[in-house]
Parts: sequence; structure tokens; C-alpha cells
Amino acid sequence: MVVEGTVGTGGEPESSDSMRAFGAVVQALREHAGLTREELAERIGYSKHMVASVELGRRMPDTPFVDGTEEATGNTGAVRAAAAHLARQPGLAAWFRQWARMEREAIALYTYECRLVPGLLQTEAYARAVSLSVPPIPDEDDLNQRVAARLARQELMSTRRKPPSEFSFIIEQAVLERHTGGEDVTREQLDHLLRVIDRHWNVQLQIMPLRQPDHPGLDGPLQLLESPENRWFGYSEGQENGRLISAPKELSILQQRYGKLRTQALTPEDSRSLLERMRGAL
Repeated sequence: MVVEGTVGTGGEPESSDSMRAFGAVVQALREHAGLTREELAERIGYSKHMVASVELGRRMPDTPFVDGTEEATGNTGAVRAAAAHLARQPGLAAWFRQWARMEREAIALYTYECRLVPGLLQTEAYARAVSLSVPPIPDEDDLNQRVAARLARQELMSTRRKPPSEFSFIIEQAVLERHTGGEDVTREQLDHLLRVIDRHWNVQLQIMPLRQPDHPGLDGPLQLLESPENRWFGYSEGQENGRLISAPKELSILQQRYGKLRTQALTPEDSRSLLERMRGAL
């Protein structure tokens, strides 16, 4: 099974040549403008680590990063021209790439998960544990690409994005009770979820309790996003496949299900309390 769009036997990672080429362009223009990585990061509202990762070809830049860097380096058009060739994302399954591109532009993203902690909320250790749990076991390079791709997507939740996107997550309590990767990994993952709640005012996290006799999510995980043009799309993923959903009737059904999930899950406040109790029990 492939989870959260990572690559398994059904989708090989693509070359990162275009990412390295884009990073080289950014570095050359930054240095020509007389900026350090820290100075560029401050001007465009990202971390120094993000700038370094993009320049080294390790992270896929989002649109605000490209636009900010273009402006900060003199509006020559070179950054946007180089970004036009960034079609490849190593570590992501072929069927997930279109959704990943849409995520970068979305103004709202809703996620219900009953299998694992959503990729946007995973720690590095949890991401590695997930990848190593599902056969076939990846080699070290493949594993590193999967984890890097997943962590890179988390820049989407930054409140520094203009405008910041809205995120809603509903996670089954059973996912956290599973202790994927062991107690140390689980402890770190719970701490991370609590930090996300504290630091990201644009993120709402709800836990679906273990006992819920009337459950609208029995058909499996689902994702919904709203585009900048206020159009809605859905995505569902199973073993070795994923499907983009744009038909209005299907989207209406998914929105009804997500709406009911929201009413049946614990409130954000009660979800936080449950996470704290689970953390304290470890």
C-alpha cells in the first residue's frame, strides 16, 4: 500500500534535475543581489532552512516563494522562468502529483484520515516509520526521497504565506493509539501535533473518538480543497492508486460526509485535551 502519495512499486520518483537547476538559479541571483540566505529568507517570509533546501534542490518551492524571490532578486523574470520547468517532484507517487500541485495553490484543505497521521502533520521519524512498515521496504535513497517530499509539503501550512491557507484535519483516535514506530516516535508525534495547534492559527485539528456507532467515514479517507477560483476538488487514495474528483455530484457527497465528520469528532478544545492525556500516558 502507498500512503499519502509517497512512492512505492506503483510510482517511481522522478529525477530532481529540474529542482537542482532551479536552486542554482536562485542561488546565483541571490548572490548577484548581494543577499545572504538569511537576508533572502527575511525578505520573502520563509526560514533560512527553506531557502537552503530550495537552493540545494531538496525542496519544491511554492508560488509565494517563487514570487517573493523574483521580487527580492530584481524582477528579472529569471526565477519565474526557471520555476516553469519545475514539473517533477521526487518522492511522490505519479498519481499524487497533480493533487500535490493543486495543494500549493489551495486556499483551504480538509483532510480526514483513518489509516495514519496525515503527511502534512507527520514528524520525520513518523514518516520514516510509515514508509518502513509497508512492503516492499524501500532502499535508503528512496526512503530519503519519500521523507523529504513529505516534509517539504508541510511548508504549505506556514502562516507567512500570503494569504495563508485554511486547514482542517480529522484523525481517528485509533491512528494515534496504534503507536506507529514505537513509543518514542509516538511521543514525538503527539508533541508535534500539540505544537502545530499552538503555532498555526490557520490549522484546526479534531480527533474522532474510538466509539462512534454512527460514522460517516466508513468508506475511507478523503481530502477536499478549495482553489483560488473558489472551485472545490476531492481526492481519494487506496492501495497503489489515487483519484482526483471534480464531478459536482461526487463533491457534494464528500462535502456532506466531511461536514458530518466535523460534527461527530471531538471539538478542537476537547481534541487537544485528549492529545495531552495520551501524551501524558506515555
